[in-house]
Amino acid sequence: MKKICLCLLLTAALTISASALEVPTNTVVQNLNGSQQVVKTYTVSPEVDAQTLIEEGKATISTAICCRDDIMIYLIHMGLDPALSFKIMESVRKGKGLRPEWEEAMEANQVPDWYIWSCKKIKYMFPKAHAAAYVMMAWRIAYCKVYHPLAYYAAFFSIRASAFSYEIMCQGKEHLEHILNDYKKRGKDQLSKKEQDSMRDMKIVQEMYARGFEFLPIDLYRSDARLFQIVDGKLLPSFSSIDGLGEKAAYAICEAAKQGQFLSKDDFKERAKIGKTMADQLGDLGILGDLPESNQISLFDFVKVG
Repeated sequence: MKKICLCLLLTAALTISASALEVPTNTVVQNLNGSQQVVKTYTVSPEVDAQTLIEEGKATISTAICCRDDIMIYLIHMGLDPALSFKIMESVRKGKGLRPEWEEAMEANQVPDWYIWSCKKIKYMFPKAHAAAYVMMAWRIAYCKVYHPLAYYAAFFSIRASAFSYEIMCQGKEHLEHILNDYKKRGKDQLSKKEQDSMRDMKIVQEMYARGFEFLPIDLYRSDARLFQIVDGKLLPSFSSIDGLGEKAAYAICEAAKQGQFLSKDDFKERAKIGKTMADQLGDLGILGDLPESNQISLFDFVKVG
């Protein structure tokens, strides 16, 4: 039950905050002294080259404009009227820049030229409250990835994988490496859109294999339509991870399986409303096990029993 709850919480976290996994990595973050500076680093505006300003000694991570709240707080600290500081913040964070009289007020209060320049360049500013929420989410996800890896991978593959393929990614480490090396040799220009999308998922699976974890084969009666599950220390893939099997068909299989064991492949196709092509594909993957083709019993079956 704990594993199921953890997977659900991670699924919700990944759903709410996709961008929480994409914290900027090209910003100078030296001498961080707490969570506040971590939040500021996360919210650095792409229009302002904060790294260059910090390297040149013009700013520090504490004084650089990272989120909209910084502008008002800094201007009040420099001596500007609080109401005017608020107006400037609102204009800058919407990408509207500075009025001439605002520039004059900032210069009169010794606001540095680089700060005024930054305010003119900004197109949008992230609110600190949102940044704090995303950073907290990122830390939680990172913690689970380190200390509860199977729950993390189950949640990621269930809702964040854009082109997961059971046939490519769940057939063992060697098979995955072979396909991945083939993609790399061919180069991005020679790959289809689907193959390009699958590259990211393949790298996450590669990481999972490198950490010593494995997939179980899809189970006709235990696999979920959409969610990966933790079973006996391994990941049980979902039906929707199979190439060509849509979510609607995956749910149909699960509902049919709840009604009892399938008697044959014909019984499976009829109850799950699956076409022959997809049924053959599932058979080739070994998912249908040793189900006979039909419900009919021949004389040879009696001979085998005897």
